[in-house]
Amino acid sequence: MLDLRQSAISKKLTWMNALVSVAALLSACIAFFAYDQYTFREDLIRNLSAQAEIIGSNSVSAITFNDTQAAVNTLSALRSVPGIISAGIVTPDGRLFARYARNPAVPPLDFARIPTNQLLYSFSEDEVLLRQPIIFQGNQLGTVYLRSDLNERGNRLRRYLAIAGAILLFSLLAALLVSGIFSRAVAEPIVQLVETAQTVSQERNYSIRAKPTGARDEVAMLIESFNDMLTQIQRRDIELQQAHTDLEQRVEERTRQLVAANRELEAFSYSVSHDLRGPLEIINGFSHILQVEAGDKLDPAARDYVQQIKQATQRMAELIDDLLNLSRVSTTGMHRETVDLTAIVKAVADQLRRREPTRNIEFVIHDCPAVEGDARLLRIVIENLLRNAWKYSSNRTPARIEFGCEPRFGRTAYYVRDNGAGFDPGLADRLFKPFQRLHATSEFPGTGIGLATVHRIILRHSGEVWAEGAVDKGATFYFTL
Repeated sequence: MLDLRQSAISKKLTWMNALVSVAALLSACIAFFAYDQYTFREDLIRNLSAQAEIIGSNSVSAITFNDTQAAVNTLSALRSVPGIISAGIVTPDGRLFARYARNPAVPPLDFARIPTNQLLYSFSEDEVLLRQPIIFQGNQLGTVYLRSDLNERGNRLRRYLAIAGAILLFSLLAALLVSGIFSRAVAEPIVQLVETAQTVSQERNYSIRAKPTGARDEVAMLIESFNDMLTQIQRRDIELQQAHTDLEQRVEERTRQLVAANRELEAFSYSVSHDLRGPLEIINGFSHILQVEAGDKLDPAARDYVQQIKQATQRMAELIDDLLNLSRVSTTGMHRETVDLTAIVKAVADQLRRREPTRNIEFVIHDCPAVEGDARLLRIVIENLLRNAWKYSSNRTPARIEFGCEPRFGRTAYYVRDNGAGFDPGLADRLFKPFQRLHATSEFPGTGIGLATVHRIILRHSGEVWAEGAVDKGATFYFTL
């Protein structure tokens, strides 16, 4: 079967015109056929009525004088009329007065069962029955019944179908021929336009143009618009190539600047690690010596001063370590692999328990699906979040820390939840900034770098991190990857 959806536009136009022509002719043939059948019925009824009226007029004397043979002879004249199956004359009391049948084997009609108020004619599947009263001087002497077959209707139908089929076939061939000629005039420019578009798409050569037709119809306007579009694309392609070249140069320049900045940052990190640690270690060492060797000679205030110096140097060392870690997580390369966060959580929880075995705390660790990321950096995330929960739940008995995952915003969000001190929700935007602390150092020690480190690592994994909580009602830290 022809699939027009896969055919060329010229074939579509040809078949469309041909099918429209055939549909119009077919509709006309159906209308003429219906009209022919209607006129056939009307003509048949008129002819049968005329035949019945003639028989009735010729049978008046036979009925009057009860001459059955004369009436039979009158009916026998119907033998010359084709299509009459049988006929009969019935008296007003329903008695069959005379009968005619072309074939004696045809059973007679039971005229007694036909109501007198029956329509003057009635059609069945293959015959028609007509009833014509015999009126003489205002009195009904009887009724003439005629039965006729409808063979002529079938013959007319077959002749009509043959003629209509021949006309339709001839019209279809003519329509295909004429449509083929005219459709090519429309289709050829469109086909050339398609070929040009395919060439441009395959070769990425926007200097090619479609050939104008020279006309001023819709197809010519389409080709002109297509060529204008190619001109605009060509101009923008040139601009894009130039911008791409400029961008590559700027990227190379920025890359060189970034490499230089990273080297300076590495140098700064080295300086921080060595130049700052040295004085701190000296201060811490002499503070220790002073506390051990001269501790008995110092008054309580002096011993307290020495102790504060040692604590300050230790906090400074921690701050240096945290700054170096923050710098490293932003500059070191990433190695992506499958990471089991649940296993990392369990390992870090065991470390925290061993550090403070007397602490009354409950860990609830749910099994979560593995993720893709840098295992070393993600471990730093888990360590910071769990230590943060461990620290801020230190005043709770019993304390509770939970790790799990749940769907959020169409992605899997991992969380660490505690029942600790919580925070003011209005200050949540400060949590992930360096040195921004929401609690006093005397209450909860720390440098304010841990959550900033978490934030940078999550950003490097193209994820998000946020926190929810309330004062004295605990906190929940979420992150996605």
